[in-house]
Amino acid sequence: MSSSTLSPRITAPTRTEGSTHRHGRGFWLISLAFLTAMAFSTVPAPLYPLYMARDGFSTFMVTVVFAAYAVGVVISLLLAGHVSDWVGRKKILIPALALEVVAAALFLSDPTLPVLLLARLVTGLGIGMVTATATAYLHELHTAHRPGASRQRFEVVSTAANIGGLGIGPLIAGFLAQYVDAPLRTPYLVFVVLLLASIAAVALTPETVEERLVRPTYRPQRISADHGDQAGYVAAAAAGFASFAVFGLFTSVAPGFVGGALHLPSRLLAGAVVFAVFGAAAVAQTLTNRLPAPTKVRLGLLGQAVGVPTLLFGMHTADLTAFLVGGVLAGVGAGVLLKAAIGTVAAMAAPARRGEALAGLFLISYLGLSLPAVGIGIATRTVSTVTAMTWFTGLLLVMLTGVAVLFRRSTGTRPRTPSRRGA
Repeated sequence: MSSSTLSPRITAPTRTEGSTHRHGRGFWLISLAFLTAMAFSTVPAPLYPLYMARDGFSTFMVTVVFAAYAVGVVISLLLAGHVSDWVGRKKILIPALALEVVAAALFLSDPTLPVLLLARLVTGLGIGMVTATATAYLHELHTAHRPGASRQRFEVVSTAANIGGLGIGPLIAGFLAQYVDAPLRTPYLVFVVLLLASIAAVALTPETVEERLVRPTYRPQRISADHGDQAGYVAAAAAGFASFAVFGLFTSVAPGFVGGALHLPSRLLAGAVVFAVFGAAAVAQTLTNRLPAPTKVRLGLLGQAVGVPTLLFGMHTADLTAFLVGGVLAGVGAGVLLKAAIGTVAAMAAPARRGEALAGLFLISYLGLSLPAVGIGIATRTVSTVTAMTWFTGLLLVMLTGVAVLFRRSTGTRPRTPSRRGA
């Protein structure tokens, strides 16, 4: 069987005003659906202290619940994150959003701990399908709408929907939990409506992948660096891991720290803290849009290298201002670094393997989201949260150094050696 038979084809729409308009409209519909799904995934963040108070959870159990989400994402990316390359984007994205609706229904059932774990697992299963598929879908809709144009709009919108959504979810949930009745139910009711609207939006968007009658033999997602520039892919994956490690820290641990160690129980404040980090990341991604990739990498690494120690200082001194400033700086760094990673992978991957390449990137990134957070949760069983964060900061700085070395080898930013060029 020839390789051309096994490769999906990206639909080449007829260049008419109507088709251009449909793909342009579809680009924004998928952006909103992507943002909604990502926002739903972080809705529980400011609500964890309420679950802790209701059911007697420890910080460790919160990280276990958070880990259930990350496990769902990883399983989904392994099993289905790349399948949209074969069957089409819509056939994966609509079921993925439906899984988010199922998860919302589980949250609305007044869950005990096992049901809460299941709800987070199902959320992760849906998000794993959404992340790579929606990113590839946006790239193709952008290209169909504006052939030959710069990728900047795609990069800004896709990363803003991803990271901005992660920040908007806690802000909405924190506001509703603070000012409306039934704080453990109302946020999920709101998102059920938004998710159903997102399914309708996807259904109205033109498909960009032509499904093949003859498909390749199914296999789980491979983690492969064979996407044009192996060194560049490895560097991007390492950057994604480091960036999501910072995001995972805030999503799982920060609300409990604000309510506990800082004695500030406001659910709106807890949501605003998480929003500040993700919001700063999304804004930074937009403001750095025209910068070359090596500059983005350096800014991203610097932001995290300065921000996380500043955050740690705020935790040691119980200073909310230092904690927030450090979080915002770390969020800026993580957002810019993640944007550089996604743009690098989307550009280097062949169209027929773009979903696979992005799924591999997000698979490694979501390991970064889960492993450090769970590690901190385990550590808090024997040491304080501040001590665990001190260890995390040291490991992160080592990791960022490794990312810098990898990018220098892959992006041509190493200093030239004139002696070898005869200069």
